[in-house]
Amino acid sequence: MNNTNRGEDQRKSQTSLDSRFNQTLKNVQGLLKGRSIPGKVLLTRRSDPPDDLTVQEQSPKYERSFSENDAGTNDRMDKSGEVEVHNTRNPNEQSTGNKLRSSTSNIDKAAKEVQKSAIGARSTDSARVMKFSKELSGTTVILERLRELAWSGVPPYMRPMVWRLLLGYAPPNSDRREGVLRRKRVEYLDCVAQFYDIPDTERSDDEINMLRQIAVDCPRTVPDLPFFQQAQVQKSLERILYTWAIRHPASGYVQGINDLATPFLVVFLSEYLEGGIDDWSISDLSPEKISNMEADCYWCLSKLLDGMQDHYTFAQPGIQRLVFKLKELVRRIDEPVSRHMEEQGLEFLQFAFRWFNCLLIREIPFHLVTRLWDTYLAEGDALPDFLVYIFASFLLTWSDKLQKLDFQELVMFLQHLPTQNWTHQELEMVLSRAFMWHSMFNSSPSHLAS
Repeated sequence: MNNTNRGEDQRKSQTSLDSRFNQTLKNVQGLLKGRSIPGKVLLTRRSDPPDDLTVQEQSPKYERSFSENDAGTNDRMDKSGEVEVHNTRNPNEQSTGNKLRSSTSNIDKAAKEVQKSAIGARSTDSARVMKFSKELSGTTVILERLRELAWSGVPPYMRPMVWRLLLGYAPPNSDRREGVLRRKRVEYLDCVAQFYDIPDTERSDDEINMLRQIAVDCPRTVPDLPFFQQAQVQKSLERILYTWAIRHPASGYVQGINDLATPFLVVFLSEYLEGGIDDWSISDLSPEKISNMEADCYWCLSKLLDGMQDHYTFAQPGIQRLVFKLKELVRRIDEPVSRHMEEQGLEFLQFAFRWFNCLLIREIPFHLVTRLWDTYLAEGDALPDFLVYIFASFLLTWSDKLQKLDFQELVMFLQHLPTQNWTHQELEMVLSRAFMWHSMFNSSPSHLAS
């Protein structure tokens, strides 16, 4: 009889536990705004103390860490719970009873903490800065650790150094860093003298046409920010772009590359100019500082584009390939949206080509771009493929809206997306969904098979 009662109590307890888990699961999924999530969000307790500031280790199949204080306005993991994504294809992962390792009170607490972090609560600045300072203060920077931290955002005043390191422009060894930067800056000056500071009589017709195109595009770059309308800023941008194009004849200059130089220009100028970008005047800087800024922009732009060379060669095959992958991923994640766009005759190339060509710079407020680029640069060589997940998350932000629009309305909406009032909260939500979907799908590439 006692055994029977004990068994009955266990079943009731398990039923209650499952019910609480399922409710928590719904809350978190709703929070993340995932529409058709073929996976399970699992909340588990941390094994380490809440105040531990060390980088948390993730399951080996993940490429990035979800450290709670890694920075930014979105700390995707809190101090009492972490989000793990499990593929539902594995029958051994179906039992919620075996998966749930916390008491119901801990689940409720974790759900509340996840909600607070996911809507953009910033972890303490001191903890964030402490982690970056620790990584950057050593004789040799461990780039993998720096990537894990930078993925969730970099403190603005540390961004110039962190970006140089992430792109491989500055060496991890601190003893060599100053000498390498000095040598590369001199090399850039030599290139400008050799290729830019010459009369048109010494240029070929193609080079003259390319320089004219760059001169036309520079005033159109970030036109809504007065800073980029300063003549000296446009001249710096022109020098950087022309020198890069001459030294990379396989692609030459392609419209859109001018946008890609702007985050570097702003970040490296922030080392010399104080206050907000609206108050900046590049004419306040000495020629040496302007030259150093240009050199850093040039080399970092070169490093970035080295990882996506076929995005800007003839016919831009790299971008076309990624647009196809984006279409397939959206079909897998949100089949109603995919079907509606197909029924309306809207091709992904009609709107997504610009996204890949300019890396969303034209689609979001410029004050959010550097935060987005923290994640881009932290991805390293994996960036092109991860862009597919970011852009799918970006598009499906408006899933419900898109299904109500006809072809003409879809084209207009996607060309003028309502992001003008976006804050870090919306951007962090996009990145969180992208990470989640990447964790689900990246190890099963068949989801991109047509």
